[in-house]
Amino acid sequence: MPRRIVDLSVALEMGIASDPPMALPKIDYLDHHMTAGQILPFFPGLTMDQLPNREGWAVEQLNISTHNGTHLDAPYHYASTMNNGERAITIDEVPLEWCFNPGVKLDFRHMEDGYVATAADVEAELKRIGHELRPLDIVVVNTAAGARYGQPDYVARGCGMGREATIWLLERGVRVTGTDAWSWDAPFVHTAKTFAATHDPKIIWEGHRAGMEIGYCHIEKLANLDQLPATGYEIACFPFKIKAASAGFTRAVAIFHD
Repeated sequence: MPRRIVDLSVALEMGIASDPPMALPKIDYLDHHMTAGQILPFFPGLTMDQLPNREGWAVEQLNISTHNGTHLDAPYHYASTMNNGERAITIDEVPLEWCFNPGVKLDFRHMEDGYVATAADVEAELKRIGHELRPLDIVVVNTAAGARYGQPDYVARGCGMGREATIWLLERGVRVTGTDAWSWDAPFVHTAKTFAATHDPKIIWEGHRAGMEIGYCHIEKLANLDQLPATGYEIACFPFKIKAASAGFTRAVAIFHD
């Protein structure tokens, strides 16, 4: 059966506004000439002139967070507990069965930056696209942030998913969600303004904190969601297995069986 794959991941890249300044990745690129000397000690008597074009290998050294690039957050990222008191699972403990399932896209690009989406918003969009959620559907949210990835305003763009909307999805068996924004929650710069007016700490990271009640994962910094229809494909987002970590990098893709 023919397959078509749409890449939903951004490249891990330096020099762009992919994260807040204190969280930006650093990559040292070592080319073939820079590493030629690394090979010689493995083979006593070998000289540089004996190497093809006097070249070694290309290799990169990374100084990054598990939350750089397109990544899957584990429940442990949100809090130390999930499911109302159980120990929160880390990324190496996330069930792989959660990570390869039918995809459902909610198009929230029209929502203003900083808006906190509600359960009613989710219900209305599902009604518009004519889809009834099934357990383990992977629900991804296309926000206004996706078109601004790497631009100076990226981290401040897009709507967020509130606690109410997140719990509504989780109660229906969803265990993986995703967004093309920097965070599943509304951008902090907007939430900070609301907090300054209300002094209500419950609004801070409320979509993430929903995982304390029902454990779930979400993908952040997705790409190309504008290329997806509402349904009709599978999403694969298996995370890199990092022992006891709060997140893992993923090459998220949408798979169409045309």
